Amino acid sequence: MEWGERGDRYVVTGAAGHLGGAIVRSLLDAGREVRGLILPGEAGPAVGPGISYFSGDVREAKSLEGLFEGWEGAGVTVIHTAALISIARKVPQALYEVNVGGTRNILRLCREHGARRLVHVSSVHAIPELPQGQVMREVDAFSPEAVFGGYARTKAEAAQAVLDAAREGLNAVIVLPSGIIGPYDRGRNHLVQLFAGYLDGSLPACVEGGYDFVDVRDVAGGCLLAAERGRSGESYLLGGHYARIPELLAMAGKVSGKGALPVMPLWLARAAVPAIGGWAALRGRRPFYTGYSLRTLTGNGLFSSEKARRELGYAPWELEETVRDMVMWLQRAE
Repeated sequence: MEWGERGDRYVVTGAAGHLGGAIVRSLLDAGREVRGLILPGEAGPAVGPGISYFSGDVREAKSLEGLFEGWEGAGVTVIHTAALISIARKVPQALYEVNVGGTRNILRLCREHGARRLVHVSSVHAIPELPQGQVMREVDAFSPEAVFGGYARTKAEAAQAVLDAAREGLNAVIVLPSGIIGPYDRGRNHLVQLFAGYLDGSLPACVEGGYDFVDVRDVAGGCLLAAERGRSGESYLLGGHYARIPELLAMAGKVSGKGALPVMPLWLARAAVPAIGGWAALRGRRPFYTGYSLRTLTGNGLFSSEKARRELGYAPWELEETVRDMVMWLQRAE
């Protein structure tokens, strides 16, 4: 995917995350000047002459001022990826403070410092789920009451705040990725955690069900295309391809040489959720599955990226390539 020449300076929040790190890599490869926001104690994902990392927290507006210092009026593009991802049903305070409060802080700073454009990374979870078999597309408005789960509700509220800001004059677009997988992550991403567990033997079984999965590098490219070609006040769904979990792990098995896992019936997986959660808590780990993630995998996972293809030139990779590169990355990272 090709993206334009305008906007040589970029601010990327969540730069140490899976998607934020991929965006930083793409920008550095293209010779752009980048300032990346990372949390205190985090390390930046890439080094080079064009990158500067700033330690801060989107919940604390004062800690973000350095991202813009000296760049006022310099055509800065802000790509806001910083967020907490949760597969729990409830909305913990930190989830709301980061996903909603943090986004409101970024909106205010974009206004105050005259950002050229804001690209806000939301999620397909912010879109109301349609009945099975119906294809989901972009919506004109977002409502926390129309979606299920804590993560989805916070992403919907934040996306609506961005739409409201765009209608008030801020140059802002929203991207809506589906289930992100791919290289550059060692298991912090919940989906990549499944593959890491399969490779190291800690995942005893997989479950039936599937979703739309997309390469992190495609989403990074889609964010940059949206920065240059997207229409202010619009949202763009960045999906990939629908696949079942057993199919994805079979692709990983072809690369790694590992055998197939038993497929746990959904009724058994649902019954085992409390035990899985307890086992994970005892070991200080996140559970591979929760009731919310099982609901997602058995719900409607059909999304259309036609608008992003038509307006941005978005073109996602094939899943086999993504899984191959992800497995090779995880094996090298061991």
